[in-house]
Amino acid sequence: MKKQVRKKKNDIDSKRVKLLIREGESLTVEFKEKYTSKIDEDIVAFSNTKGGFIFLGVSDNGMVKGEKLTNEMKGNINSLARNCKPDIPVNAMQVGDVVVIEVPEGNEKPYYCGSGYFRRLNGNSQKMNHEEIRIMFSENEVMPFEEKTLRDFSYDNISREKIIAFTKEAGINIGRISTVDFLKSLRVVNDSKIKNAGVLFFAKEVQKHISQAQMTLIAFKGTKKLHIFDRLDVRDDLLTQFNEAIFFIKKHLNIRSEIKGVNREDIYEIPIEALREAVVNALMHRDYSVRGTSLMVEIFDDRVEITNPGGLPKGLTRDSFGSVSIRRNELIADLFYRLDKVERIGMGIQQMKEAMALAGLKEPVFETDGFFRAVFFRPKKEDIFPAREGVDGLVEKGIEDSETTPLVTSLKTRENVREKTREKIIKLIKENPKITTKELADKTGLSVKGVEWNIKELKDKGLLRRIGADRGGYWEVVGG
Repeated sequence: MKKQVRKKKNDIDSKRVKLLIREGESLTVEFKEKYTSKIDEDIVAFSNTKGGFIFLGVSDNGMVKGEKLTNEMKGNINSLARNCKPDIPVNAMQVGDVVVIEVPEGNEKPYYCGSGYFRRLNGNSQKMNHEEIRIMFSENEVMPFEEKTLRDFSYDNISREKIIAFTKEAGINIGRISTVDFLKSLRVVNDSKIKNAGVLFFAKEVQKHISQAQMTLIAFKGTKKLHIFDRLDVRDDLLTQFNEAIFFIKKHLNIRSEIKGVNREDIYEIPIEALREAVVNALMHRDYSVRGTSLMVEIFDDRVEITNPGGLPKGLTRDSFGSVSIRRNELIADLFYRLDKVERIGMGIQQMKEAMALAGLKEPVFETDGFFRAVFFRPKKEDIFPAREGVDGLVEKGIEDSETTPLVTSLKTRENVREKTREKIIKLIKENPKITTKELADKTGLSVKGVEWNIKELKDKGLLRRIGADRGGYWEVVGG
């Protein structure tokens, strides 16, 4: 059996600790307020993924509470790591008021502890089921494209402006932190060489170095690929590709305006949150090693198709698709997570289906044929009508024409679905006023965000209110 080679210790300094705390939890960083024996789950998770740091004495929101590394604690940490199977060499150290545990990526995957097998998914250590273990570690994979480096690429090719744009979008204040230190904190540097993941996000001229890093946006007239009336080719970093795709999609979808109180809200015929999820998933899961390809966003009269090269990740089958979260590009996914473009847990497919159902639209279709394609169907013509006709009193409810289109989509099916969902939430809260959003999500089939959105709507309508603090408080159904 191949033994893991203990890597040379590379003690982390206080400057880097402060930067990592400022950036928040991620694929490679975990915060714990106090030492607990359950950190073996995080140790295993890091070894099964990309390695990383556990900070003891830091709360989830990045507040430093302080923790002292005693000889007893250090012994306990090393004992926990040795009891993992295979054993994992860790390095525990005191850095200022924080205890830092450095965990290397393992080369004898999968690793497990007494609680089972774990891995990192964005900023969360997640327990793996049997299917995920089989898929992720059935074979030793070659180095993924995002981890590779380019021979002639250097820090001179990095755009400081793109780093500033990234940190602004992510809500991170890096102050005068150097480009080198910042890229190292993101784990996109290997032995002073910048990984392809870093090139895809921060290069001055991305396509000059990775020619296939491009996105093609096309709007067709009709339902076939015959008559193009708008096209845009985006050959830039992945954040720019994401933003351009969302702008293009919004440009070519019908919208209606709904007046809520004194505010006007634009609502697109296909939920933007579903399309946004599909775009970011395509960027995260694309096989960037396939040359001569482009990520495609195609808009037809009856549908929107988002296609990325690569198909399903290795080992993932159609049967497990949507229920098992496997990512082809862990580093790229982590960078999008830092930008708040993706959930902590891999629920993208479920969220897309849920958003379409809430809008009363047909369930999206997902196809795999060497490429991965997500198809979202636009409302049928018979479901679209002029807002000024006031069908079923919609005008009286505050629905009015959009400045960009005289058409609006029917709310009948959408409101019926939402009403049933809210009735179920009210019923569950009546049965257990202290029920958590996570428990509501499990019982309704919604995502946590979906539950939070519905609860906000119920509170805005005066049907629900919170008594006490978020922790220890309870819900009260008004008039119930």
